[in-house]
Amino acid sequence: MRTIAILLVVLVAATRAGAGVGDVQIMTDHPWYGGELSCSTFERLFATQAALYKRVTGRGVDSDEDKAIAAWFWRNVNHFHCTAAGGDFWGTGFAKPGHLYTHEFWRGQFAFGFSLCYATHAQWCAEINRLLGPGRSRKADIEGHSPFEVYLTGGAYGDGRWALLDHDISTIMFDGKGKRLLSMTEVIKGLKDGSVPRNIPAEKNHGWIAPGLHRNDIGYNVFLKAFYNDGYATVPPMVHLRAGESVRKYLKPGLDDGKTFVYWGINYNRPGNIIGPTRGRTWVNMPEKMHKAKRDCGWRAGQGRFANAVYTYRPDFASGGYAEGVIDRADDHVTFEFYTPYIVAATPPPAAAAKEWGIYEPGCTGGLAITGGAGTVSVSTDQGATWSKPAELGGAKGVDLTDLAKGQQQYWLKFAAAGEGAVVKQLAGKGLTIRTVCQAAPTMMPHLKGGRNTITCQASGLAQVSAGPYWGAAKAHVVAGGFGQKSVTMELAAPRKSPAVRLYAAAKLKYSTGARCAIDVSTDRGKTWKPVVRDWQLIRHKPEPANVSDECYLDGEAPLAGATGPVRVRFGSSGGEVKFLRAEAHLAYRVANASPVTITFNYKTGEKARTASHTYRGLSEKPDTSWSFDAGAAPETVWVEYSVK
Repeated sequence: MRTIAILLVVLVAATRAGAGVGDVQIMTDHPWYGGELSCSTFERLFATQAALYKRVTGRGVDSDEDKAIAAWFWRNVNHFHCTAAGGDFWGTGFAKPGHLYTHEFWRGQFAFGFSLCYATHAQWCAEINRLLGPGRSRKADIEGHSPFEVYLTGGAYGDGRWALLDHDISTIMFDGKGKRLLSMTEVIKGLKDGSVPRNIPAEKNHGWIAPGLHRNDIGYNVFLKAFYNDGYATVPPMVHLRAGESVRKYLKPGLDDGKTFVYWGINYNRPGNIIGPTRGRTWVNMPEKMHKAKRDCGWRAGQGRFANAVYTYRPDFASGGYAEGVIDRADDHVTFEFYTPYIVAATPPPAAAAKEWGIYEPGCTGGLAITGGAGTVSVSTDQGATWSKPAELGGAKGVDLTDLAKGQQQYWLKFAAAGEGAVVKQLAGKGLTIRTVCQAAPTMMPHLKGGRNTITCQASGLAQVSAGPYWGAAKAHVVAGGFGQKSVTMELAAPRKSPAVRLYAAAKLKYSTGARCAIDVSTDRGKTWKPVVRDWQLIRHKPEPANVSDECYLDGEAPLAGATGPVRVRFGSSGGEVKFLRAEAHLAYRVANASPVTITFNYKTGEKARTASHTYRGLSEKPDTSWSFDAGAAPETVWVEYSVK
């Protein structure tokens, strides 16, 4: 087995310490789509959902029912039905049979913002279980669909009853007296005996039309299978911008020229230049029409689209500022890391441009490109365990490495010297530029509203390092046990001896009733352990179908006291039969917010393009609301950029 000593690289001290900014986030006061700061933790998300629900319906979230509907409403207007591309979770590639869609909540919402019923409802388990408590949700399988149920208590629900909460086809149903939500079992029975109508107007359903996307969507039939804890949540989305780096978030596909489509999902190739993943029927981008709707949402080409987050990094080799992104350096090479809450996207090769899954074919471009520089560059997506063949730098067209990084959320780049002499000296003054184009969810990006906009900005000073979620990057950190076994231990460390302040860990289990599972953490190489999750058991509630999945997810998080060395994470169990099919671990570590950050909005009022910029100095976790500007009437936000010099 490859030892962790091989994986833990020699860290480099920056000659210009503390540059860059950790976890910069902003939020506008747009009534629907304020941006990541409004929803990037569960606490922020639940507060935003409650405020939105109160504004729209006039109701608070004092009951389980109202909390659940508020979450359902928010998901309806922020996540649409469309096929997401696969992830290499099992070492089999993107297109091989198996569970290739993401079950992780934050990745599903921030990197995609779309998925099919079985994927979105799996991810949503993580949110609802945090909103209401463990075991309060389940994904279901029926013929042709995967709905969702929530377990509500109090009032008409007494000690607990299941309720249908299907956001994928925008459907909830109250009983005939409007007292409580019906369960899926009750809906199935009612559809058969005629006591439940297939179309319910909003005025008879607490303001929610059912079904909401298409009048013929309701086809609940036989309850085939239940899935508990089918989704999980790990590290919340955060962006660490190093000195010389920016991220520009495009709210619509096309990038600067309007016709460069870089994505990670199915390509429906619709007429009208609608390339990549899209949805015609969704409440996304028209949220104000959902409550008290008179009819279903209707169909409009391109109603739901993907967005892009474009990172541009120009390491400063002259002053030494480059070192804050470095994880390994010697005289003949220097290695940079990259992590993102989004996902590296791709433009299919011309021969596959019209194919649904052209992004899986070789020859993709646009996701990771390098210009300038000298010497060679290699890519690793498995934490340095393997490297691609070195590519020569310095050509007129640069080097496109998209095929090596697409579908990933992290990579390492190793720049090597072409001849004698230090590689840093060879790179200095050569204009090295690393451009990474990611897919992102447009509703998670800050939108401007008409009139005066107040911008809220803050930076927690955190960055992330990840062992996973994808197979290669996760398996490289296994130091005991293994995937598919009864226990597994992983080890990782924050780069550059930075203090790790929080651990996030998760595993996919094959679980048997009665088993108790645990996650433990050690900061002294396994001499002592502290619990992250202890005596965990899968919580189930009846009634249930005859078939209940024996696979589920276990997740947990815990604070760390500024660990500057390796952190070990141990997954284990007692009683019953448990196999840890795969696992992942993430550390949030502290960086100094030493650099100024410039936020720039590019937007249109009518046909006129406008920009507004502001530079923040000394950002912290305390929200800064000092910047506001008038965007005029009905502005269209084109992009927003966060830049660190």
